[in-house]
Amino acid sequence: MNIAVKPTDSEKLASGFLARKHKNFIGGQWLDAKSGKTFEVYNPADGSVIAHVADSDKADVDLAVAAARKAFDEGPWSKMTPTERAKLLFRLADAMEAHADELALIETLDNGKPYKMARMGDVPGSAEKFRYFGGWCTKIAGQTVNSNRPGDFHLYTLREPVGVCGLITPWNFPLAAACVKLAPALAAGCTVILKPAEQTPLSALRLGEIFQEVGFPDGVVNILTGFGETAGAPITEHPGVDKVSFTGSTEVGKIILRAATGNLKRVTLELGGKSPIIIFPDADLEKAIPAAANGIFFNAGQVCAASSRLYAHKDIFDRIVEGVAKHAEKLKVGPGINADTDLGPLVSQEQIDRVTGYLKAGVDAGATLVTGGKRLEGSGYFVQPTVFANTSEDMSIQREEIFGPVLTASSFSDADLDRIAKQANNSDYGLSAYMWTQNISTAHKLARKLRAGDVHINSFGLDNALPFGGYKQSGWGRENGSYGIEPYLETKSVMVGL
Repeated sequence: MNIAVKPTDSEKLASGFLARKHKNFIGGQWLDAKSGKTFEVYNPADGSVIAHVADSDKADVDLAVAAARKAFDEGPWSKMTPTERAKLLFRLADAMEAHADELALIETLDNGKPYKMARMGDVPGSAEKFRYFGGWCTKIAGQTVNSNRPGDFHLYTLREPVGVCGLITPWNFPLAAACVKLAPALAAGCTVILKPAEQTPLSALRLGEIFQEVGFPDGVVNILTGFGETAGAPITEHPGVDKVSFTGSTEVGKIILRAATGNLKRVTLELGGKSPIIIFPDADLEKAIPAAANGIFFNAGQVCAASSRLYAHKDIFDRIVEGVAKHAEKLKVGPGINADTDLGPLVSQEQIDRVTGYLKAGVDAGATLVTGGKRLEGSGYFVQPTVFANTSEDMSIQREEIFGPVLTASSFSDADLDRIAKQANNSDYGLSAYMWTQNISTAHKLARKLRAGDVHINSFGLDNALPFGGYKQSGWGRENGSYGIEPYLETKSVMVGL
């Protein structure tokens, strides 16, 4: 489905939002960085500078924490009823949809993803986060508990917001990743400081304007732009921050854990993945093959849950690899703003250097290059969708997260589920796993054996009601569903002697 950018929308964005002097959103005000410094934001489709944003540091973090603490400790946020908070979240979702074309275009120019994907997926999905968690505002409740000791006692629990939360988000889904943290934190009654990735800060800033437009109290939502070392680190270390939620690389996640020890702040981590997709000989290949292709080429492979390791039975292996390769070769690679683009650029020069390094490593290691394998010439950070076959566990392309449109494929020869699971689980990561089979027993048995937090059987994608997160080095905690609001709540026990 082709959804085109209206020329008038591009002109309006260029002369309006993009032309502004972008500042931090702190305590309901738009403020320059205390240092006065800014940094450039690039369009990955051509490398051009599209905006300048505030280069925040510890002084800006101190201001934001003070604003968030005041809104939480003194109100009005902490004094609002759950229904009042829910109404604001619903109003925000409506406003996001009213600005959907603009938000999608910002996301495309900033991140590079196809406009049709941002407009049909990222923006409405992000708005729906606030509707889903807005419904949770009035459902947070404690319990009454029967006493087990002699005498008369009334025992109950309270669920209370954890406090001020630092939310640090990645560049692959800038708007969606922000909203999956903002929505439950605000529903729980917390106040927040959001630091978007330095590569893609623009949709967060526009969202800050929308928060202001719909009437959120000052200090409830604060947004700082800046780099991890100078803005993200002070948030994770700050004694006034009660919780940090981070999505990004496992390497940075470990740094955040160490930084959080100062006041033992609560931490949620959604980290890397190297997810397997297992296809059995009885699978419906008319569905499994495009699913395998979409699972690695969607969003140019810049997806933590991408199905980047293909394991297929030897009887169907060649057909699957050929089918995925043909799918790759049909994809239109180009600027996300073009209506016919299927696969946009990688997000940055750093990312394309990383991905092309793995392409060379795969060839050097002896993997069979089925299709792709090259950077496209010209401006922008474009790389061909790539399939490697006959890969092995000792190859870096099969062990390490590439975060690009690169699939490794290997075969298995029997239906020993323990052996298949061992191969699929042979990774430091455990975020997602995918399988395609029409045998219900095989599906459910293997689902239990896979060491992954998110298992898909003949399916893909996420659901707001279903928790998402990983085993092993793929993270701590869960997002989405009732599990997604839990990290933003504390439990208080109350014992009353009667």
